[in-house]
Amino acid sequence: MLSLIHNELLVITGRWRSYIGFIGISILMPLILWGFMYGGESLQSDYTRGFEGSFMIVGSIVNAFLATYIIMNALWIHIPFLITLAAGDAVAADGANGIFRLTLIRPVSRLKILLSKLLASYIYSAGLVIFCAFWSLGIGSLVLGTGDLIVLDNGILVLDEGQAWIRMLLSFSLAIVVMCMVSTLCFMFSSMVNNGIGPIIGAMFLIIVGYIIIAIPLDFFTKIEPYVFVSYFNVWLDAFKDPIPWLLIGKKLSVLITYSLIFFGISAFVFLNKDIKS
Repeated sequence: MLSLIHNELLVITGRWRSYIGFIGISILMPLILWGFMYGGESLQSDYTRGFEGSFMIVGSIVNAFLATYIIMNALWIHIPFLITLAAGDAVAADGANGIFRLTLIRPVSRLKILLSKLLASYIYSAGLVIFCAFWSLGIGSLVLGTGDLIVLDNGILVLDEGQAWIRMLLSFSLAIVVMCMVSTLCFMFSSMVNNGIGPIIGAMFLIIVGYIIIAIPLDFFTKIEPYVFVSYFNVWLDAFKDPIPWLLIGKKLSVLITYSLIFFGISAFVFLNKDIKS
């Protein structure tokens, strides 16, 4: 299995679409961090406007933790689309390139081949999230420094540096689970067709529809929102609540994992019964 996963990772790294997300983040993050460096005073003024009369703030609250928190708030909608660019080719590319028959003549079950492709997609998804963390927390710590994190969410939560590191680690771990679920969704579509564009469009369409449902306050949408997987994408935000709502996080993760199992089950059914002609 490890050799199969290794081979799939080599395939992923050999596709140009796999680098779009990393290139985009590498271009965007320096610009954002530069904006925090030279626009920190105005940001702090806007951020603390509601409570500056109740607290005495010494120094700057604009640090790597606050920058990361704001960046994650801004990008959690967009990162899933970057995941689909690589996951869309996971199965479909082999069909498009006509190499399925060569792959399946090896003494390895179809299920193992499919599972190795999925796990390789998960590793890619985790790698993209970790790359975001490297830029926002790693490079951000060098240029902005660290300190207390102030979170505004139905009140004011002040986390010291030690707690901020723990909460950031938890939030990125939760974000990895979300991105792996997105990868499984795209993987399901990839098992159904022989081109990489179809799965990307299919996954993006469902995600966009989900965003619309949770954004528009209609009674019908409100009723079906608990069944829309996109409504659980914000589980990473729960890492910044006090106390941490472990039961709520567990519920959201269970829903995301259940959807992942359903999507993989559909993928396995389709792939195991697929007539490979090329």
